[in-house]
Amino acid sequence: MNSIQNKNILITGACGTVGSELVKALLCNEEYKPKSVVGLDNNESELFFIDQLYLDDQRASFHLADIRDRDVLTREMQGIDIVFHAAALKHVILCERSPYEAVQTNITGCQNIIYAAEANNVEKVIFTSSDKAVNPTNVMGTSKLMGERLMTAANGSSKKSNTIFASTRFGNVLGSNGSVIPIFKKQIQNGGPITLTDIEMTRFVMTVEESVRLVIDSAQQAKGGEVFITKMPVLRIADMAKVMIELLAKHYGHKPEDLKVNIIGSKPGEKLYEELMSDEETRRAVELEQYFSVLPAFRGFQQDIDYKYKNVVNEIVDDPYISSEAQMMTPEEIKDFLISNNLLGIEEDKFGERYWPGDKEEKQK
Repeated sequence: MNSIQNKNILITGACGTVGSELVKALLCNEEYKPKSVVGLDNNESELFFIDQLYLDDQRASFHLADIRDRDVLTREMQGIDIVFHAAALKHVILCERSPYEAVQTNITGCQNIIYAAEANNVEKVIFTSSDKAVNPTNVMGTSKLMGERLMTAANGSSKKSNTIFASTRFGNVLGSNGSVIPIFKKQIQNGGPITLTDIEMTRFVMTVEESVRLVIDSAQQAKGGEVFITKMPVLRIADMAKVMIELLAKHYGHKPEDLKVNIIGSKPGEKLYEELMSDEETRRAVELEQYFSVLPAFRGFQQDIDYKYKNVVNEIVDDPYISSEAQMMTPEEIKDFLISNNLLGIEEDKFGERYWPGDKEEKQK
């Protein structure tokens, strides 16, 4: 069943890696066919560019907004059916330096989304979280965990609202803004050195396309209050660095053996490994074919929710899935993963047209 078709959809963080890919998938994939897609972001320049990109698609509109502003969100959600909440502060180090800002955006921002959605009787809200929310050791992960808990609590805290709130928990989205792949790529292009924080660091990884599929699938399956977690492969960051050196060094005119690798130590708040679930969460998790669903610990006012999913693999989950204990991708598997998903390609200039404010409005007349 396609619960996206003919719906009015709002995406926060529409200019970010996941948000912009959501916009693209919804507008360009014939499977979904939404009635309209509204993109919100506080990045003025990128908002201008994405507006140009979809100038000829009358279903698309983009607006300057900040999720810290509850009134703006309430206005923008008028007539909206589904909200994909992807806006967040996501850089671990920057959130460590400015924890108050992380709280304002990642926690208060989530509360504002909840308020605006309930005020407008939105059908569903899907929050994009992170595996760093599991047993968090940094401000970013802690703020994401609070976002998840707010979404789950909102689902069962009001007798008046019929809005379904749920969360999705991502691993590391390879190739996203600020991820390690563009950093390694630039370091290799410059002839090194390549900097590793720790030789034993491991991560769950996924592509941006996989993350978007998880978000949309979550909207289709959500009953209320769950956290959906995709099943992901695991790699050692040091292995990926070696594979990238092998693949890119000659392309940039360097000998792979000449590129040095420096170990610089873990950053503040950074984990050596990640976890998909906490031990407590496994006790209320269900395994599906491609995902896990962690059910709410408290049902609140909505005790009658029937958490029955299609394609249930196991109703008992006893493994929290820790990256350091999982089967690692081999160098050959990493190579195939990077190449098949075009994660090493050079991004093309996608903005070749200019227009003046009002052009789209004129076309709509």
